[in-house]
Amino acid sequence: MALSRLSHRAIGSNLFKPFAAAAAAVSSRPISSDASLTIETSVPFTAHNCDAPSRSVATSPSELLSFFRDMALMRRMEIAADSLYKAKLIRGFCHLYDGQEAVAVGMEAAITRRDCIITAYRDHCTFLGRGGTLLEVFAELMGRRDGCSKGKGGSMHFYRKEGGFYGGHGIVGAQVPLGCGLAFAQKYSKDETVTFALYGDGAANQGQLFEALNIAALWDLPAILVCENNHFVSVLVLTLGLENSKLEYSIIALKLSFGRIKCSLGLVNTDGMGTAEWRAAKSPAYYKRGDYVPGLKMLVDGMDVLAVKQACKFAKEHALKNGPLILEMDTYRYHGHSMSDPGSTYRTRDEISGVRQERDPIERVRKLLLSHDIASEKDLKDIEKEVRKEVDDAIAKAKESPMPDPSDLFTNVYVKGLGVEAFGADRKVVRATLP
Repeated sequence: MALSRLSHRAIGSNLFKPFAAAAAAVSSRPISSDASLTIETSVPFTAHNCDAPSRSVATSPSELLSFFRDMALMRRMEIAADSLYKAKLIRGFCHLYDGQEAVAVGMEAAITRRDCIITAYRDHCTFLGRGGTLLEVFAELMGRRDGCSKGKGGSMHFYRKEGGFYGGHGIVGAQVPLGCGLAFAQKYSKDETVTFALYGDGAANQGQLFEALNIAALWDLPAILVCENNHFVSVLVLTLGLENSKLEYSIIALKLSFGRIKCSLGLVNTDGMGTAEWRAAKSPAYYKRGDYVPGLKMLVDGMDVLAVKQACKFAKEHALKNGPLILEMDTYRYHGHSMSDPGSTYRTRDEISGVRQERDPIERVRKLLLSHDIASEKDLKDIEKEVRKEVDDAIAKAKESPMPDPSDLFTNVYVKGLGVEAFGADRKVVRATLP
């Protein structure tokens, strides 16, 4: 409970910024579906070693409606995944994205499918935004053959190469070097595209991230590192203490001897999956982490789909001309870190409900649609009903999908045509041939 109170003081001012300002940015009036709208973000961007983009975002009624539907679909999909997990139809790890939908949808609005996206294990909505289907999502979550990874990847390993989506990675921070590798290929091919490498605030302290950022800056790669800062990380904090001193809840991993003083190195799980960012990072200004790489922070607008769109459009143009850029999306997840984390031990329910009321990305767009007379309450409720049916139908089809055959364990191990024969110790007798 003490941590919850401290978290409120540390990040509360950012968490509860109202979205009413966005809806009031332009006066309400009837608008045709193809008319152009200019809406100002509720707060300015904060830049580091670069110029900030304009707060005025160009959009249209049809785009706002698509934003609403896409985010509502993602939200419903994640809520359904929660239910399927609790019904034990989804097994293993499962990290949900509800609350962060504006990042996935706003990013897609600013780029093309020729641009690449690579992310961590909270990947369901990003996959859907890259052109994946609900059937592929639910079949993969349930380990069925119709899944995007043939039922062998599960929640953390979605993939869609034809849509420029390269995963879905379970190792914290490991996707960032791979993303810079994709950016290297894009620069080598001179195809004028970029790569967005997404990671969480917990991965922002990974050494491999800084190594990748260094080489990206050295070679001016079109790489955009996107920190989705949802304010709570899953970490083990290292502590160093004198031997025989009291280390509560610690696991002594290694003992080091320095002269006559013996020290012990322990691992302390401070708050498990709900460690507040200020306890895990000395500098939580993630967009400033690479002092030689420009950065852009979006303040509360990480939950404003129009602000995300504007920032990603700016980032793509910048990366093609000048090399890498860091974006920090200030966002919030409603669920816990994963389905094994209730998400309520390190924050209060009032905090979660407060974010839902004041910053929810779907409600933000709903207010814009209503204030500009683009849609009525009934229209939006009809969209939500359609979305619910679409999700339910996809789940029913996914349940009918067959499980992978045991022989599928041996497929997709090597590149086709390479490494398919397994030899004995003498290297003469072929013992097995992989399909």
